[in-house]
Amino acid sequence: MPNLKDIKSRISSVENTKKITRAMKMVAAAKVKKAENNVKASRPFSDELIKAFKKLLHSVGTYSEGSVKIKMPIENYPELLKKREVKTIGILVVTSNKGLAGAYNANIIRNVIKQIKEYKEQGVSSKLFIVGQKGIASLKRKSAELGSEIVQTYTKVANEISAAGAEVIAEDLAENYVSGNIDKIEIFTTKFKNMMSYTAEKWDLLPITVEGEAEKSVGIEPVMIFEPSEESILQKIVPLYITNTVYQALLEAQASELASRMTAMSAASSNAEEMIRILTIDYNKARQSAITQELLEVVSGADALKG
Repeated sequence: MPNLKDIKSRISSVENTKKITRAMKMVAAAKVKKAENNVKASRPFSDELIKAFKKLLHSVGTYSEGSVKIKMPIENYPELLKKREVKTIGILVVTSNKGLAGAYNANIIRNVIKQIKEYKEQGVSSKLFIVGQKGIASLKRKSAELGSEIVQTYTKVANEISAAGAEVIAEDLAENYVSGNIDKIEIFTTKFKNMMSYTAEKWDLLPITVEGEAEKSVGIEPVMIFEPSEESILQKIVPLYITNTVYQALLEAQASELASRMTAMSAASSNAEEMIRILTIDYNKARQSAITQELLEVVSGADALKG
């Protein structure tokens, strides 16, 4: 017969867990709407930035430093736009600091590991730039096995998404690209769709590829005039493009994480309710059985005394 005390203890434990999961669901629900609004508000700017960037590159044609002074690697647009033989690929992995978000982090990490293995088979090495404690913890163990190096990690930016945080990451990526440590940069993040769904995606960041599509778009619209010069504007728009792409990836990931956590905590709360219901039935059955047993013992004792 089940122990009544143990069952009651389990019910109490599940009820406490249910309070936690429900609270986490409410917190995620409160935050996800703001994150969704941020994503939807930033997408039009990103789209228009890409269009303007393509037109500018088509207009400039060839890239040269000219008289433009370059102070930082991210301003060195000739090197950032230059294509070279890919021997080492830099991978920016965007995960979260916290868990309990369903399969959100696992999906990204699984895709990254799969991609690293594919590159290794092709004779291409990879270097990792990881956002989020979950990605750091998981890939720290795997990177050594796969022969991949973790160059830089970021934890604070995963808590508070900001343009300043994205700029720091963009500068690190640009510095490694310009110095020749990496020949290509990809971003592994998630694309937010709605409260119930998102997709894990891979974005190409550097080198920037705009051929073909740029030529089609330029022929339709009037020619753009750039002042003071195409080179000066290019030096400003290339860092803006890189930083904004990183920023957009962080926003998309944050909204996806919160939506995934809200869904996961909702499911956990429902499971807790079902467990409480089943345990309550077991408790009532055990208690009824104990009462019946006591009554039988009393009746048996009374019959023995009569005899």
